[in-house]
Amino acid sequence: MTTWNIILLASIAVLALKAVGWLVPPKALDHPTVTRVSDLLTAALLAALIAVQTFGAGQSLQLDARLPAVAIAAGLYALRVPFIVVVPAAAVVAALIRLFT
Repeated sequence: MTTWNIILLASIAVLALKAVGWLVPPKALDHPTVTRVSDLLTAALLAALIAVQTFGAGQSLQLDARLPAVAIAAGLYALRVPFIVVVPAAAVVAALIRLFT
């Protein structure tokens, strides 16, 4: 099976899944439990994507300058520092670590 076959099959599967989503009655989606789970699931998927992109290198775990940068960003975010300050601060931390290693 070629890469293009896999892409085509995945595209068809995603389209079918989206089409099935339209068949769910709106009343089922208005339930408080469904709303809460969908909100939490979105945050969990985003956190997992960030973790994989930050610490993954192929099939292995890679710990480099990105780890302290993400830790600094998380700490600053917890202190409610504006996002426009958090991103450059994390970039400076990563740059300094890469400079001295």
